[in-house]
Amino acid sequence: MYRFALLIAAIFASGGALAHGTQTHAEGPNLEMVEKAFGRTGDPKKVTRTIRIGGHDDMRYSPSKITVRQGETIRFVVANHGKVFHELVLGTMEELKEHAEWMKKHPTMEHDAPYMVHLPPGKKGQMVWQFTEPGEFYFACLLPGHFEAGMIGSIKVVPTTRGVVR
Repeated sequence: MYRFALLIAAIFASGGALAHGTQTHAEGPNLEMVEKAFGRTGDPKKVTRTIRIGGHDDMRYSPSKITVRQGETIRFVVANHGKVFHELVLGTMEELKEHAEWMKKHPTMEHDAPYMVHLPPGKKGQMVWQFTEPGEFYFACLLPGHFEAGMIGSIKVVPTTRGVVR
């Protein structure tokens, strides 16, 4: 019971912003392989393009609309240009809405995955993701209030057939 009380106290003492590390998922021995509807963990050695995204305190990303080709492996370099903590999480709209609701209920929740970058003010991070399926996907900051304020962007994955973009 004593250990549990210490754990709870540590969680509340850490605050929401400290629940997110600055770990990047672009390289290293702990590269977690994840498959999602919008793709999978990318191999840093097979990056086909780098896309830079800035997060701002006006709850917007720049750019907010991105187009990639099916099969591309993208290195996202994400910069927090604001004075508050921000993150960038890839997903379907349904997944992002569900995760945002979960974050409202558990703002100090620690979570980390290859399709997320968590950034303290003024910091940069990166992740590598391969888009395996065509469609419309999204990225968002799921910290309480940020998603609701419009900190959302879209990724259009254009299908390819035998190496030809349609």
